[in-house]
Amino acid sequence: MGEKMLGMPVAKALDEKTIKIVEKCKNKGITPTLAIIRVGERKDDLAYEKSAIKRCEKVGIKVINIILANDCTQEELLSKIKKAGDDENIHGILLMRPLPKHLNEYEACEAVPAAKDVDGITKGSMAAVYSAKNLSQIENGFAPCTARSVLEILHYYNVNLEGKKVIIVGRSLVIGKPVSMLLLGENATTVICHSYTKDLVNEVQSGDIVVVAIGKAEFMGKEAFMNNAVVVDVGINYSDEKQKLVGDVRTDEVIDKVSKITPVPNGVGSVTTSVLAYHTALAADK
Repeated sequence: MGEKMLGMPVAKALDEKTIKIVEKCKNKGITPTLAIIRVGERKDDLAYEKSAIKRCEKVGIKVINIILANDCTQEELLSKIKKAGDDENIHGILLMRPLPKHLNEYEACEAVPAAKDVDGITKGSMAAVYSAKNLSQIENGFAPCTARSVLEILHYYNVNLEGKKVIIVGRSLVIGKPVSMLLLGENATTVICHSYTKDLVNEVQSGDIVVVAIGKAEFMGKEAFMNNAVVVDVGINYSDEKQKLVGDVRTDEVIDKVSKITPVPNGVGSVTTSVLAYHTALAADK
């Protein structure tokens, strides 16, 4: 039976590192501060915001909530982002996405200064991720929190990445592309697959480690993985049939075949707010 790579111990270990950086900053008279900019009242935004605030409070990071109406204008949103970007007492900015369709999300993301982009949404952060040799050498920007969470979990559970073949299923800017760069920095051999990949199952079967982030509920079963593979399931989907959250992998079916797997819930998602807090502390320290 495969080991479940639970997120909570990983989050706890990362929080301890964050607390030390926060204490260092406060000894210099600096209170690490995160601004959360939210448009409207989407349920998943509110849930993530609540989780982020709770995590930040736990590690001593101050949170400022900047809330705009669902029908706000692009100018109003950009004005709030600029104000937070110019405020020396704000060290990290989290822009809740997706934005309502009448707003230009790309323009809003690019208005966030890279040095305060603690969720890796700007071109500046992406360039920093792609040009850095590894995770520790990313400067003037940050990796997307979920992508870094994958690395933090693999490190915590002592998964050897060097020389391993890692198949990444999904090519988004949030997971697929940045996590491939982070894994390359660990000397893994990475292959990105997606919905147009021919013979996807056969390709995935060749992976020592598989990161699944395709956004389709229980899309992959045991036929897709080699014996003793390590599986990181990034998907979070609500199953009407099961009336609960499920991943992109059919965990119950796969767990006897793989060596390690992240469950959903209580896996990757449990680490994301800890990475967000850690990035905010690092931004303040810089």
